[in-house]
Amino acid sequence: MSASKDTTVERVLEAGIVGAGGGGFPSHVKIKGAADTVIANGAECEPLLSTDLYIMENFAAEIVEGLRLVMLTTGASKGYIALKKKYTTAVENINLEIGKTSDICLSLMENYYPAGDELEIVADTLGRIIPEGGIPLDVGVVVINVNTLLNIARAVKSSQAVTKRWVTVLGEVEEPYIAEVPLGISAGELIDAAKPRISSYAILAGGPMMGSIVGKDYRISKLCGGIIVLPEDHAVIIKHGSSRASKKRRAKSTCDQCFDCTIVCPRFLLGHDLEPHRVMRSLFVAPEHPKEHLTNSFLCSECGLCNMFACPLDLSPRDMFREIKEAFFREGVKNPHTNTNLEMHPERDFRRVNADRLVLRLDLKKYDIRPEVKTLSGPQEVSIPLCQHIGAPAVPLVKKGDKVKEGTLIADIPADSLGARVHASISGIVSDIDANGGEIKIKA
Repeated sequence: MSASKDTTVERVLEAGIVGAGGGGFPSHVKIKGAADTVIANGAECEPLLSTDLYIMENFAAEIVEGLRLVMLTTGASKGYIALKKKYTTAVENINLEIGKTSDICLSLMENYYPAGDELEIVADTLGRIIPEGGIPLDVGVVVINVNTLLNIARAVKSSQAVTKRWVTVLGEVEEPYIAEVPLGISAGELIDAAKPRISSYAILAGGPMMGSIVGKDYRISKLCGGIIVLPEDHAVIIKHGSSRASKKRRAKSTCDQCFDCTIVCPRFLLGHDLEPHRVMRSLFVAPEHPKEHLTNSFLCSECGLCNMFACPLDLSPRDMFREIKEAFFREGVKNPHTNTNLEMHPERDFRRVNADRLVLRLDLKKYDIRPEVKTLSGPQEVSIPLCQHIGAPAVPLVKKGDKVKEGTLIADIPADSLGARVHASISGIVSDIDANGGEIKIKA
C-alpha cells in the first residue's frame, strides 16, 4: 500500500479512528509520535472475548498493512504483532502475510492476564520498562490495537470511516456470536439476537474484569468489543455492582494485610512503587495525611486482579484507588511518582495469573467458548454517542430531519481540542440530537 505520512494521518483523522481496544485515544494524534518500534496489540486481554482473535484470523493482511502505515508515520524501523501463542490459526495466517520480511515479526505471549496491558506488552516484547505514570512513547514505542490497525488500513485504502465494529456477545444465551454491528445499536438488540436463556439478567459492556454494568439501552461505541449476559446474582456482577460506600467501609474495617493483592499486581511486578495492601492500610492507619500516603494510587492500571481474583476477603483495592484518584484530580493534585530506574520483580514470571485459572476463579468456565460468526439484520434506529474517545465530545454538524447516508460526517472535533470525528452508522433521517446527553439518533 503506497501512502505518504501526511496522507495517512489525514485519512485516519477523517475516518474518526480511535483506540479500539478500549482506550479510545484519537489515533491521528497517536500515530504522529516518533518511535523506533510499533507493536500491534492482539493479546485480547479480557477473558471470554474473542473479537480481536477473529479479526487476526480473518483480516491478517489488512492488519499487517495497518502496521506498516503506522511504522511509516512514526518513523519506526521495527514492528511486532503481539498475540498469545495459543492462537495457532492467527499465528499461521499472520506469518503468511509477514513472509520473509525482517522489519515485522511476531511476539508470542503466554496465556496470562492482563496480557493486553500496554506496559506488559512492551516489557515482554522488548524488555523495556515504561516509567511510572508513563506511556509506551516514553521508551520509543507505539502500541496499537489490531482492530485499530484494520480501521487504519481501510481508511487509507478506501477512505472508509469507522461506522461499525466487531463485538462478541455471549454468556447466559442460547446462541453466542461474533458480529460486525453498527455503532449506536443497543445492547438489548444484540442480546435478543443471542436468545437469552433467562428472563432477568445483568449486562456487562466490555469484559468481566474491566467492564461495566449497563442496561439494555446501552449503545455500542468504538470502544466496546463485548456484551456479556450473566445472572444478576453471579459473583462477577456482585463485585462490579457493590456501592463504593460499602466497599470503602469494608476496606477500612476488614483488610487483614495479607499481601495477596500486591503479590499479583502487574505494576508492582514491573517495579513500580505500588503495593496495594499498603494503600489499603493507609485508608485507616493514617487518614489524616492522605496525600503523603495515597498518591501511589496514581500508578494503578485498574486491571482488577486485586479485587476480582486475589483478595480472600472480597475487598476492592481497585475501587478505592479510583476514588482516591478522582479526589486528587478534583483537588488538582498530580502524580508525583515518575521513577524511571525500574527493575522487574525476580518472581514476575511465576506470580502472573493464568487466564484459564482466572476464568475458573470467576466461575465463567461454562461461558468460555468460541462463538460462531453471525450476520445481523440492520437496526431500525441507532443512537450514536458523541464521545467515543478520550477528549472532548464531538460537535454535531447535522440537525433534526436531515437525511444521512452511512459514513456521513455527523459530528466533528471541537476547535483546539483533542477528539475524534463521528459518522452515521446507518442511512436514514436524524430523528433527534441530544448534545447534552451526548448522542445523535438516526432512524432508518
